Amino acid sequence: MRAVLARRGIDQSNGRLNAAVVVYLIFPINQRTDIFMSHVHTIAVLVGSLRKDSINRKIALALAELAPASLKLNIVEIGDLPLYNEDIDGASPPPAYSAFREQLGAADGVLFVTPEYNRSVPGALKNAIDVGSRPYGKSAFSGKPGAVISASPGAVGGFGANHHLRQSLVFLDVLCLQQPEAYLGGAGSFFDEAGALSDKTRPFLEKFINAFASWVEKNVQPSVS
Repeated sequence: MRAVLARRGIDQSNGRLNAAVVVYLIFPINQRTDIFMSHVHTIAVLVGSLRKDSINRKIALALAELAPASLKLNIVEIGDLPLYNEDIDGASPPPAYSAFREQLGAADGVLFVTPEYNRSVPGALKNAIDVGSRPYGKSAFSGKPGAVISASPGAVGGFGANHHLRQSLVFLDVLCLQQPEAYLGGAGSFFDEAGALSDKTRPFLEKFINAFASWVEKNVQPSVS
């Protein structure tokens, strides 16, 4: 069997507008080609800061705009998750737990964008990781490709939070992008007064999100039908 793609164009040879030209491109039906298909991978984005004007949230939104067509980034909110408590996580867990786990489970990958609090991961993000990793043996993170960006107004760029988070992700079997690393210092200068991404910041974020897209494509788990 063969699949046929017809493309109609206009022949303007000799400066004249002639009849439409039909061009047929023929491929084996089982041959994968981007002309016929391109799968969009959904990415759950966890932002470590709950602040309304968070720089990290702005970075996450900028990445969503810069992402290639193969990625769709969705911020998964973590601010309303109750503190993890196994006593309430039984047969009828809190609805917020269940909804959060479902969103993570449906995603092809996960991206963490976080500030650093006291040389470590913010409490809200750590709680989200704890909720998503439970019940034991049913982690919503396991096997997913992931990446970490840390950002802060200071020069260190959230280095401590970045590496503490990576330690947890190793244990959770998240396949974390190694290069390029992203410790974004001086993050207060990334956006202008109108909230637009600066020209100096854009190239690195584009490089990062494109590298992550390639990483996801190589490591995404096959869907089970």
